[in-house]
Amino acid sequence: MELLPRDLPRAIRWEEGKLYLLDQTRLPHDAIMEHQETVEQVWASIKALKVRGAPAIGIAAAYGLCVALQSHQHLQSAEYLEKAQQFAEYLDSSRPTAVNLGWAMRRMMVRALSLKGGPADEIHQALVTEAEKIHQEDIQLCLGMGRNGVDLIKPGMGVLTHCNAGSLATSELGTATAPMYMAHQNGVSFRVYADETRPLLQGARLTSWELKTAGLDVTLITDNMAAHLMKEGLIDMVITGTDRVAANGDVANKIGTLGVAILAKYFSIPFYVACPSSTIDLNCPTGDDIPIEERDGDEVTTLAGVRTAPDGVKTRNPAFDVTPHELVAGLITEKALITGDYETELKRLFGGN
Repeated sequence: MELLPRDLPRAIRWEEGKLYLLDQTRLPHDAIMEHQETVEQVWASIKALKVRGAPAIGIAAAYGLCVALQSHQHLQSAEYLEKAQQFAEYLDSSRPTAVNLGWAMRRMMVRALSLKGGPADEIHQALVTEAEKIHQEDIQLCLGMGRNGVDLIKPGMGVLTHCNAGSLATSELGTATAPMYMAHQNGVSFRVYADETRPLLQGARLTSWELKTAGLDVTLITDNMAAHLMKEGLIDMVITGTDRVAANGDVANKIGTLGVAILAKYFSIPFYVACPSSTIDLNCPTGDDIPIEERDGDEVTTLAGVRTAPDGVKTRNPAFDVTPHELVAGLITEKALITGDYETELKRLFGGN
């Protein structure tokens, strides 16, 4: 079943041993797939948000490790594994908040080390296969979240989303958008309101473009319009994605999500978070333990390359904030919709992962 139009570009392509990433910094004007030829290029693409969204970052890094090791298959096993560990740590350093990045690197290294002593070229092929598995598994995770969240969307609803947790942030259907795509496919008539998501406008540049291209009814708003639309009764539900879910159900997502959750609580609007198992970090007790990436202040003082603030002004630019689980009506996972006792249910469903 095709839920996305064929002309909507995918964020990541792996073809004949080559990695291509959609440069999302150039959307919505240009859809350019960049061939990633070195590990440094992959690291820079993740850091610069050319590829972004927790699941996509993990997939890109897994393939990126294969790119990094391509020319080292002639080494002895121990030397190849040493290189693999160095490159995995390097890629993991590109962004700190999304748990998928470290998760993918650990998974790749577990696979590599399981073949310790074998020929380097065989270890390399196993890593390529593992990266492909991570990619394919994410497609199924998105489908699972879609199935478990689609019934939340009723005819005539207004659904607010923040940042981009769509196909551009994952392998295919997205996390927060998966239920939307399925509801749309089922003929449910509803409206999506997309926050622009300052400072980098992922909602404006990516979410509104993606949903519009896919034929959904989407309306773009600035971040500070959400409260007014909620007061006007236009928003019936909020669905966002997440970059890391703590063991107690606290969620880290793009900066501004916490404010949306507080507003939703005030106006008695359910706030749902779509999260694949790859973003669930049971080793992280609470949201207070999630590292928050602080990015360059130029992202705040400029807009589309044009300076909008005085030279030399002080800035803060945390890329994420943490929403406490008390504000979350439910976690939409690929296994189930969890609506209470998050700590117990997350451990029960995902403790063996």
